[in-house]
Amino acid sequence: MSPTNRTVVVTGIGATTPLGGDAASTWDGLMAGRSGIRPLEGERFAELPVRIAALAAVDPSEVLPRPLARKLDRSAQFALVAAREAWADAGFTGKAGDDEKIRPERLGSVIASGIGGVITLLDQYDVLKEKGVRRVSPHTVPMLMPNGPAANVGLEVNAQAGVHTPVSACASGAEAIGYAVEMIRTGRADVVVAGGTEAAIHPLPIAAFANMMAMSKNNDEPQKASRPYDKARDGFVLGEGAGVVILESAEHAAARGARVYCEVLGQGLSADSHHIAQPEPSGRGIAAAMQNLLDNTDLKPSEIVHLNAHATSTPQGDIAEIKALRRVLGEDLDHIAVSGTKSMTGHLLGGAGGIETVATVLALHHRMAPPTINLDDLDEEVDADIVRAEPRPLPEGSISAINNSFGFGGHNVVLALRSV
Repeated sequence: MSPTNRTVVVTGIGATTPLGGDAASTWDGLMAGRSGIRPLEGERFAELPVRIAALAAVDPSEVLPRPLARKLDRSAQFALVAAREAWADAGFTGKAGDDEKIRPERLGSVIASGIGGVITLLDQYDVLKEKGVRRVSPHTVPMLMPNGPAANVGLEVNAQAGVHTPVSACASGAEAIGYAVEMIRTGRADVVVAGGTEAAIHPLPIAAFANMMAMSKNNDEPQKASRPYDKARDGFVLGEGAGVVILESAEHAAARGARVYCEVLGQGLSADSHHIAQPEPSGRGIAAAMQNLLDNTDLKPSEIVHLNAHATSTPQGDIAEIKALRRVLGEDLDHIAVSGTKSMTGHLLGGAGGIETVATVLALHHRMAPPTINLDDLDEEVDADIVRAEPRPLPEGSISAINNSFGFGGHNVVLALRSV
């Protein structure tokens, strides 16, 4: 097979999310329809209009050694936890070079974050103001850099084929995975650690999002606040964590006898060119990304049985996505089980594409579509088959699934995966 047309497969997964500290517990939470959203405690959140968030179920400081954790922003901590799980899940026992199954120059790292080390930046500014120059951490710049998570994961596994950080707001994690696919397809790498991470649960980002009228203010019922497609939805709920996959050329995976979860068919990309924060209401840009995916892969709409939707629980965004799907897929949309997992995890911004790709991989692997919770009164404009309340079995045989991610700035990324 030509090195520019190599099949890409998923051989490892890792996650740390509001539902669990690893991929297995996260999947269990999704299957149970459990919400990871809870009240924010502490004086610094008390006066905010939004006082709920989807905090990580397991704090990374409980997993990482303290000397290492204190040198990493929270976003990098999450990325490292998820990457370590995915690396081990793929069957690697040491960093590239020490583990003879992968050479460093054939290994890449692509980990995205939509905001980067915002908690480090804001906290260290407080240190500067309150305690003076000499108390500012010398680790501040490496911690706040948006490429910090990718770089630290690259150092962890000894990745030398390239370490990259696409930044496209809430589409960042998905774009990272798409970029990693291209690294393998073009022959630049055999294995890539890819995904997304985010840690922005801090008063300033929450206040800013709230003032944009983008977030749910349902402080009294946090577990019911994220409700994609429901008539009563009033905005997204901020989450934190990371999702990472190990992507590998099929030849390389077969040569080392690796377990394969699924194939990654490719990505579709577009830009709305409409507004810095609002989605294009007709779904034109999303439809273009979907069509770009179909034009550049062998994926047929008839074989798509599941879609992990972007579905943030915003009034405009949820409808624009459904309109785009109907425009491109036509009647084939009727047989696709659509899941809105942000109803349980909240919205992890740049980490969303990472954990939702992990969820899509597991949906194909277990042949189960996660439910969309809190959907009590379906919006009449939602012309699609939404999986509600309970998980739904997916068909046997060769099936495919899609993961959608869209971001401020009009970034649209559509990933497609196929069962093996």
